[in-house]
Amino acid sequence: MAEPDSPTRKRIIEAASKLFYGEGIRAVSVDAVAQKAGVTKRTLYYHFESKDELVAAYLEARDQPNLKLMAGWFDKAEGALPQKIEAIFQNLARSARHPRWKGCGFLRTAAELANLPGHPAIRIGARHKAGFERWLAGACADHGVAAPEELARQVVLLMDGAFSVMLVHRDPAYVEAAGRAAAALAAGACLTSPRV
Repeated sequence: MAEPDSPTRKRIIEAASKLFYGEGIRAVSVDAVAQKAGVTKRTLYYHFESKDELVAAYLEARDQPNLKLMAGWFDKAEGALPQKIEAIFQNLARSARHPRWKGCGFLRTAAELANLPGHPAIRIGARHKAGFERWLAGACADHGVAAPEELARQVVLLMDGAFSVMLVHRDPAYVEAAGRAAAALAAGACLTSPRV
């Protein structure tokens, strides 16, 4: 079996990421990934036992970079908790204006694999979403919110709802509106929380 951090494996994951995100999981064949990575199909299967394993690796590779990106937007934003939460949405709206933006890769993959609930990519997507929610709850707790898990869950619902509507309408204004709603929820949570 190949080393998990081999340059060839990384190149295959990078090629798969571009194709799967850009065109969708079901639309992209293993042959297309191998061709984009500049490897033979045999080499691809040396590194990944199946397309399912490759799809899981694609999402795994997106997990921490996406979490770090959103945490960075939060940390760099000026103001109190409501402004910091809204900044995540504002930055998502900015990203959504890029012509290559195709939405949340985790949600799109979950939608494509909805009839396969045990798929490893579904588990990775669920772990990613739970990780973001957990991080956000911690950030809310650090800002003195009394019920940080509840606020984090509400913000995640707004975010994922906005991702879904943007895929339908192709209009980043939806994520901006969701950001204003999230900021209002955070402001209310801060008002009702005891001072720390």
